[in-house]
Amino acid sequence: MISKWRWLLLRLARQIWFRASLFALLGVVTALLSAGAQWVIPAEISGKIGSEAVGPILNILASSMLAVTTFSLTVMVTAYSAASAHVTPRAAKLLREDPTTQNVLAVFVGAFLYSLVGIIALNTDIYGASGRAMLFAVTLVVILIMVIALLRWINHLARLGMVDETSRNVESAARAAFEERTNTPFMGGRPLRNGKDDVPDSAIPVYAGLPGYVQHVDMSALCEAGRNAGEEGEVTVYLAALPGAYVHARRPLLWIAGLAESEPASETLAPFRNACVVGDQRNFDGDPRFGLVVLTEIASRALSPGVNDPGTAIDIVGRQFRLLAAWAEQGEREGDGDPACPNVHVPPLSVDDMFDDAFAPIARDGAALLEVQLRLLKALRALAGLGGPGFRKAALRHAQAALKRSEEKLLLEEEKARLRDIVREMERIGEAVEL
Repeated sequence: MISKWRWLLLRLARQIWFRASLFALLGVVTALLSAGAQWVIPAEISGKIGSEAVGPILNILASSMLAVTTFSLTVMVTAYSAASAHVTPRAAKLLREDPTTQNVLAVFVGAFLYSLVGIIALNTDIYGASGRAMLFAVTLVVILIMVIALLRWINHLARLGMVDETSRNVESAARAAFEERTNTPFMGGRPLRNGKDDVPDSAIPVYAGLPGYVQHVDMSALCEAGRNAGEEGEVTVYLAALPGAYVHARRPLLWIAGLAESEPASETLAPFRNACVVGDQRNFDGDPRFGLVVLTEIASRALSPGVNDPGTAIDIVGRQFRLLAAWAEQGEREGDGDPACPNVHVPPLSVDDMFDDAFAPIARDGAALLEVQLRLLKALRALAGLGGPGFRKAALRHAQAALKRSEEKLLLEEEKARLRDIVREMERIGEAVEL
């Protein structure tokens, strides 16, 4: 897991204004630096390359970039609204952080400010003959970059805000979070498999200042705080809430064991509390379950009577299957060497919770649709065979619940029989494994 400050910087860098500001600053600096080009381009050459035409070109560039930027912002806001209304508001966060959209808008804004500053500088006569030649050469490069960005933007607009493209982005974000947990088992700490049962009775709970979702845990800061807090040895930290969990006055962030009773609690507990970032919304970084939740929301919206799109729900079941099948294969296993934070104990991701996030709402909302239930039960059957006992138990539990819902909604006995056959097969497999 990355440090708290690096995580905050990454969140800042994903804001749409950040890249636009950098490109705008680059455009202004580039336009002004051309004034000192007499050391680069001799004056006798500057008159032979058409540098006198740079003024009209900059005028055209400024007016066109202003119009293109305004149009692009309008399209972007429309796509965000469409994604919030027809997909899920939680997926709009990924659209706002889309790197292609941010890069294109940043190029447009930077080109506009570059041309605007160039026009002002030309009218104030700060450019000599060599400066005009350099400005002309840089303007050609800016036009080339702008054309490439415009072509990328046109290609990107064909998919921006579409349901399948948004679902693909959510799946990619969830896969990245799962891979992070796979590559860094237990977030770099030791496993806490039995939850509160493994925590000593003498451990002190640490609560968040305000209720909210755990967004990030700085494991290195927790490890360092544990080393600095103990007098005779390291303090052991037991993480109580993974990223994505909702904490409040009665649910602690973590427990601490081994603190000296003579130390003032307020000074001792502050470094541990500050290592956990709590906010009002969940995010995809380090929270694999949030990706499953957002995908399920897309499926539920598609199954609503106003949309009635079972094909999207079937597609989402396939995406959920791919994510959980990859987790069943790789999972979260202890590494061969010592963990990076040996004094921090972290609970594993709950298989039951992941199955609840991925399949329970789809089984409820698609209970009356045979095609959705068939795809759901077949996915559960495959997951039962891929994972260990935890996967088999969770898959069978959801298959049985989905069958009960469908038996109340479906009218034809033949349709119910097809679903029962799949569930019976899963039950026989489970019985054979237990024997």
